[in-house]
Amino acid sequence: MISRYSRKQMEDIWKPENRFQKWLDIELAVCEAWTKRGVIPELSMKLIRERASFNVDRINEIEKTTRHDVIAFTTSVAEFVGEESRFIHRGLTSYDVVDTALSLLMKQAGSLIRVGLVELMDALKERAFETKRVAVVGRSHGIHAEPTTFGLKLAIFYSEMSRNLKRWDAALETISVGKISGAVGTYAHLDPEMEAEILGNLGLKPTPASNQVIQRDRHAEYFSVLALVASSIEKIATEIRHLQRSEVSEVEEFFHPGQKGSSAMPHKRNPVLTENLCGLARVVRGYSLSAMENIPLWHERDISHSSVERIIGPDATIIVDFMLARMTTVIKNMRIFEDHMARNLDSSRGLIFSESILIKLVDKGLTRERAYFLTQRNAMKAWENGLNFKDTLLADPELSEILTKDEIESAFDMDHALRWVDATFNRVFNS
Repeated sequence: MISRYSRKQMEDIWKPENRFQKWLDIELAVCEAWTKRGVIPELSMKLIRERASFNVDRINEIEKTTRHDVIAFTTSVAEFVGEESRFIHRGLTSYDVVDTALSLLMKQAGSLIRVGLVELMDALKERAFETKRVAVVGRSHGIHAEPTTFGLKLAIFYSEMSRNLKRWDAALETISVGKISGAVGTYAHLDPEMEAEILGNLGLKPTPASNQVIQRDRHAEYFSVLALVASSIEKIATEIRHLQRSEVSEVEEFFHPGQKGSSAMPHKRNPVLTENLCGLARVVRGYSLSAMENIPLWHERDISHSSVERIIGPDATIIVDFMLARMTTVIKNMRIFEDHMARNLDSSRGLIFSESILIKLVDKGLTRERAYFLTQRNAMKAWENGLNFKDTLLADPELSEILTKDEIESAFDMDHALRWVDATFNRVFNS
């Protein structure tokens, strides 16, 4: 699946080269701060800037002996820098580098996900306005309920994604912090002002308080919002899958020339893209639970969170970015069958207007219970005998004494039922 994925930017973020580059950026920012304070001579800093680099293969080779990734990294850097490397990593603990870099990586990944969210919202908005007045039958419990429009369905999805965008912006703000505060966060070998300066140069803020790590509730918020985004995508995908069923056939994923739906049945056109998205959402939700379980660590820190984050960081962001791109493609290319929508609207033979009759009877002075009885009696007659609901109402002598023919006819007015569509669109898209 991922091999067919064209947006490689997200995958590149999590490659070792980028991760180690972030580590080096942090180490250099710390060295610059020490130089500003006169601890590192200007000439030494000049040499560090010119020579600082790393080799991924060499880091992996060193780590086989050290069993410590940061020490392997700083050793590789030292091999490039030479004697001046004694100034590198001064006053730091490993997770000053690792956690601050993780924030940078999550922020970088988050910016791509934000682009994907906006692209999906744009696609939903375009198709919503295209189908704003296309009437469809609304369903509750899978059963015909009352009329709505396909545009309103898409407007609801757009509104939900706009909430996800707000949540995502908040999560990005939450994760855009670092720590340069030493082994247990007490600034034993540097100071808070220096930390704020270093992090500001990296585009981050300092955490108000830290121990050896940035507290994992921040990361859990990030992954929880990813899970919400994935679940909202699954919600849209599930609707499309239901509407593509043969007996409904109101929409359909675009079927590419040469595409095959089944090895046995040449006629099949399956909703494979949206089915795939529903499966991926389950994975992302699982990662959000893993992130929550990373919150409680022993004392100032243990390493139980590290192995989890090496998996969920790349996986969750790559998957959600992929899901956003795929769902945007589905929405843009989705086929909409307005004639089938009209057919399905008519298939319940007017029963979808039963509440209008109920209200008219109540307005005539009947108790709600009596009005419901009369309406349901005719509705069930139409339902069980395949009759037109309006005809059963007109043929009911008791009901005809209460409502005129014109009053009954007026209850089946589609324009009246959908008269507030524009108002809803104004609230969704102009808020």
